[in-house]
Amino acid sequence: MSTSIPDTQAQVAPSSLAAKTPWRALLGRVDWPLALFLAAWFLAVVVPLLGVVVYSFFETKSFFTVYTPSLNTWASIFDSGRFEVILRTLRIAFTVTAVELVLAFAFSLWLAKGHASRTVKAMTLALMTVPFFLDLSSRTIIWRALLGENGPLIPLFIGIGLVEPGSAGILYSEWAVHFGMVIALFPTMMLPVYIAISLVDDALIDASNDLGASPWQTLTGVIIPLSLPGVIAGVLFTLGSAMAAWVEPSMLGGGFVNLLSNSIESAYSALRYPVLAALTTLIMLILGVLVLAFVLIGRRFGDLSSSFRILRS
Repeated sequence: MSTSIPDTQAQVAPSSLAAKTPWRALLGRVDWPLALFLAAWFLAVVVPLLGVVVYSFFETKSFFTVYTPSLNTWASIFDSGRFEVILRTLRIAFTVTAVELVLAFAFSLWLAKGHASRTVKAMTLALMTVPFFLDLSSRTIIWRALLGENGPLIPLFIGIGLVEPGSAGILYSEWAVHFGMVIALFPTMMLPVYIAISLVDDALIDASNDLGASPWQTLTGVIIPLSLPGVIAGVLFTLGSAMAAWVEPSMLGGGFVNLLSNSIESAYSALRYPVLAALTTLIMLILGVLVLAFVLIGRRFGDLSSSFRILRS
């Protein structure tokens, strides 16, 4: 008894399989956990940010939002003198980030490649995580007493010429805001830099020394290029946090050092939500431009992708 397939089925079956095979192959190549994570991230983070951008083109009249697209809110930002606030925010954020980078890189280099024991490393890293368990306001308010007119740090500041004898201290000044930010954001810069330096292979450092390179040449030719991913991550985390900081300017600046975050808080209190959205969008644009600038500058000093491949290996 013959079991041959009819001619019509024999012609249809291969064509239908050929049509399904590319889809099945494509679905088989998709990394579903990663795809689901990216989809959730897009819905939870990107979509609200796009909503903020759209909201910035509305305006507020008599405490009510007028949902008619216009550029009035954006024009009011620059007409109200906030351009000076933007420049002050960028200046303080860049200064704090630069100071943090120098301090954190030197400290991380000592901790990762110095003669620190494992116990010291473990205790130091544990201490660096302590600030994340405390509210920033609680950690900042103590500096008001230390930086004030009768604070114990004033003789030190007089000794280094930071303040004049008999002055009222550095509280309610940009110096106090810088000081508070440097203290608060040090773990944010130090931890990614330390991880990147720790992953630099000691054999590469030993080879550089064996070839006659000086410590400075080993630092600039081996350690810094291979730790660039951690440096860039630390710079972005610190710079973003400094631009969005509002506790230090409020508690240590005393209303005399207004930054963009204070303008956002003021707009929120006055129910001017389109202004709040426009200021938030402006911060995102500035950070986006800075990230692009860092990437372009990083390419001039080396291949960033090769550094990431070394860290991944």
